[in-house]
Parts: sequence; C-alpha cells; structure tokens
Amino acid sequence: MLLLSFLILASVYCLLPVACQTAYAIDIPIPKVDLTITEAKSPKEVALSLEILLILTILTLSPSIIMMTTAYTRVYIVLSFVERAIGLQGLPPKTILTGMAIFLTIYIMAPTFTRIYHEAAMPFYNNEVPVKVAYAKTMDELRKFMLSQTREKDIGLYFRLSNTPAPKNRGAVPTHILVPAFMLSEIKTAFTMGVIIYIPFIVIDMVVASILMSMGMIMVPPVMISLPLKVLIFVLVNGWDLLAYSIVKSYHLP
Repeated sequence: MLLLSFLILASVYCLLPVACQTAYAIDIPIPKVDLTITEAKSPKEVALSLEILLILTILTLSPSIIMMTTAYTRVYIVLSFVERAIGLQGLPPKTILTGMAIFLTIYIMAPTFTRIYHEAAMPFYNNEVPVKVAYAKTMDELRKFMLSQTREKDIGLYFRLSNTPAPKNRGAVPTHILVPAFMLSEIKTAFTMGVIIYIPFIVIDMVVASILMSMGMIMVPPVMISLPLKVLIFVLVNGWDLLAYSIVKSYHLP
C-alpha cells in the first residue's frame, strides 16, 4: 500500500510540469491561489472576514455539535458497553459500531429532521423565510428533542452553577444550559443501560468460574469457557434486535 501511494505521488510529481507546459502552450487559463493580508478599507471588510472565519470554525466543529445535540452519545456508549460486556476485543470493529450508532441516530432523529426539513430548510431554499427565521425554527425543533430527554435535576444543576434563577417553564431554558444538561442526561441514561446489560454477562462469568473451581480446573482461564458461552447466549436470544429495540424505546420522542 505504501509502495502504491509512493508511485502515485511520484507520477503526479513527474507529470505536473508537463501538464502545466501543455496548458500554457494551448492557452488554457490556470487558476492561481494567492493568500495575502492587506489593510481593510472599511469596517465591513473586517466584519466579512470575521464572518468567514466563524463559518469555517463552525463547519470544523459541526460533527461534535451534531453528536452533542442528537441521540448519538447514548447510542454509541450503549453499543460500547455491549462490546465490553461480551468480552470480544475489537469485534465488532469500532468502524462497525460507529456506523451502527450513526444510522440508529438517524432513525431516532428522523421525525425531528423531517420537521426541520419541511419547516426550516425548504422555506429557506424557496426564499420564503430569511436565514434567521430558518435558524430559529431549526433550533426550536432541536430544543424540543433535547428537552424531552433531559432530566430536570440536570437542568437545575447548571442553573445552580451559573447562579441564575430557574425559569418558570422548561421552554425558557437557555440553549447554553440545555445542551450540557442534555449531554449529562444522555451519559447517565447510557451508563444505566450499560450496567443493566453488564449484569447477565457478569453472572455467566461467575457461574463458569465457580464450576471450574469446583471441578479443580484452576489452571483453565474462565474466559476461555465463558466467552463462547456468552456469544452463544447473546445470539440465541437475538441480542442485537433486543438491543436496538431497547435503545429506540428509551427515547421519549416529542
């Protein structure tokens, strides 16, 4: 693989001058990238540059923002608990768990995304509403989802940390308090589900270890016997279907 990459890079390096000479010979315009810093002539130019920088920063952080405001956190943590509870090292691979978590998240968030598409995205594309209105409607739908999953204790914790009085209703919770409270609730719920998943596999390990010790087979690692037994039981009870069903049903969709 490294040799193939080296050959491709070497070929590009060798052919690039020839391609440039050919382009100049037949008068093909070649774009030139020039990054220069010049003095701004007005405050509007400075504001425009700062807006572009802000947009690029948001695009860079967008995957993290999507994870923090959707069901991805809970789904991925629960799937990771299952992998560790069974005892399979690297099976299924992390890429498979990540892909499964992404598509389960899309399935759970589908009603919210559909409302955002019809009430915010499409009117904006059709020039029916400005950007601010589309953004406000998008945040309203996301806030409805997060409020339906967030515990009041977690919201109250961040109000106490910020020394601000709690609002009279949940809809008036600021977004900068709602997002960390939502993430805290998601992690709590995911760990609770993970512990419940862990208990049957721990019982299997204890039973296998007790049987081996009673038979005098001290030198036999209990994992050697319990691992295929846990995998067999998980497959027989249709564990993946039960897991996906439990994750989806754990959400109270608005």
